[in-house]
Amino acid sequence: MRVAAIQMVSGISVQGNLAQARVLLEQAANAGAELAALPEYFCLMGHKDTDKLAARESVGQGAVQSFLAGTAKELGMWIVGGTLPLAAGDDAHVRNTSMVFSPSGERAARYDKIHLFKFDNGRERYDESRVIECGGDTVAFDVQSRSGHRWRIGMSVCYDLRFPELYRALAADVLLVPSAFTYVTGQAHWELLLRARAVENLAYVVAPAQGGTHENGRRTWGHSMVVDPWGLVLAQQDEGAGVVIAELDPARQAQVRAQLPALEHRVL
Repeated sequence: MRVAAIQMVSGISVQGNLAQARVLLEQAANAGAELAALPEYFCLMGHKDTDKLAARESVGQGAVQSFLAGTAKELGMWIVGGTLPLAAGDDAHVRNTSMVFSPSGERAARYDKIHLFKFDNGRERYDESRVIECGGDTVAFDVQSRSGHRWRIGMSVCYDLRFPELYRALAADVLLVPSAFTYVTGQAHWELLLRARAVENLAYVVAPAQGGTHENGRRTWGHSMVVDPWGLVLAQQDEGAGVVIAELDPARQAQVRAQLPALEHRVL
């Protein structure tokens, strides 16, 4: 199955971001991708955290969800909608939600980010819990490729990457990690963690990211990539908007899992 990890440098305009996402998704479809994944916050990187509150949508309603559903149907492709802000339990918070739409335009899965990022190195400070309400459920879904192979695909978002127990629970063939890693943490840990999750779970990892200097002044690490079950980086893009294409080979995964059956050796 051919997949695409979409890299963006999203700005403060939802409509502008959706227009850019459409161009990139069309490029992915033209390259033969059956599944394309957008990065975290693909629809909005506001001036401040609370900008998410004004852009929130209710489930099944709103411009972002309509865009994802319509584009998936028009392009005949599975689309993973990075994350978008959905209504939460109170007006001061949103859910940071990744939604999956099938080639028929139907919503196939929803995952609310469980682990919320907090970082303070004296120069940069982030605390997602101020405006984001965490989710609590792991989510995986199935995709049957054009070749007939059925892939089990596990969902996660950005900071989740630091919690390997989440990926063990998913027990998936493909792990999705739409992200907006900071430049500092990305430079230090991004590739290391992605390859570790791939090796630990003998799974493919598809990691679309924000990558560049944004309209709000924030700089994200980028380096969107696809990693194979042996930890090999199949394709990546350093910075700037673009489409990272790679082939997921079920025979390759079966070979790796047979040669090193670590998943069968788990004790704890």
